[in-house]
Amino acid sequence: MTAPFLSEPMTVLPEWIDYNGHLNMAYYNVLLDQGVDQLWSDLSFGPDYRERTGCTTYSAEYHIRYLRELHEGDKVRTSFQLLDFDSKRFHFAQSLIHEEGWVAAQGEGLGLHVDQSGPRVAPMPADIHAKFQALLEEHAKLPQPDFVGRPMGIHRKS
Repeated sequence: MTAPFLSEPMTVLPEWIDYNGHLNMAYYNVLLDQGVDQLWSDLSFGPDYRERTGCTTYSAEYHIRYLRELHEGDKVRTSFQLLDFDSKRFHFAQSLIHEEGWVAAQGEGLGLHVDQSGPRVAPMPADIHAKFQALLEEHAKLPQPDFVGRPMGIHRKS
């Protein structure tokens, strides 16, 4: 696996376009999430994992920066960089990259490993934990994206 993970190309659908003529903000999240689904499948952590174990992932927090508009028919890929994890949580950064190479959005998230029988946050099994450890070792070689940990607010000059 190359670092960071990069999804297969995805297309901006016509029903995702808002009255301003560009991709509605909610669908930036959809594209980022669908790109991660591809990685989860590679890690045996997707829908088959949920069916087999009763466990899945939930989002605890997600911050997104909208940098450029996307339009109907645009092709994009999602990157994913694991920044840290423990037995129950994972911190990551993503970018939504247009086929021409420019970045449309960047996101930072905190995900949870959840046992749906509660539902409750629960430790990952050893095999998944080992896959996350290998991914973290690979991604630790990358620089941390400059947008990670940025505060949000109105920044006034004094």
